[in-house]
Amino acid sequence: MKEGYVYILSNSQRTDLYTGVTSDLIHRVNNHKMGKGSLFSEKYRIHYLMYYEAHQTIYEAIKREKQIKKWNREWKLNLIRSVNPGMKDLWKEILPEGRFYF
Repeated sequence: MKEGYVYILSNSQRTDLYTGVTSDLIHRVNNHKMGKGSLFSEKYRIHYLMYYEAHQTIYEAIKREKQIKKWNREWKLNLIRSVNPGMKDLWKEILPEGRFYF
């Protein structure tokens, strides 16, 4: 069974949030950064990885994504700040050493 990831992206001003799910986090975030992620993330320039969590199966990740999507903005921000208090882009942290994208 394939593992899954839930992730939250934001724009440069950290005013808009996008919650998604994927089985390939690096590829999916790279697509968002290239403007190919979703219409919403493309329109609002949501390219910065703020938060992610791994799940043993894609089904568990989908269940968690649905839960997070129901949350209000403040709850999502609290989740992000619990592991990323500086609200920095985590993109480089998920890339294997020596691997480049774009």
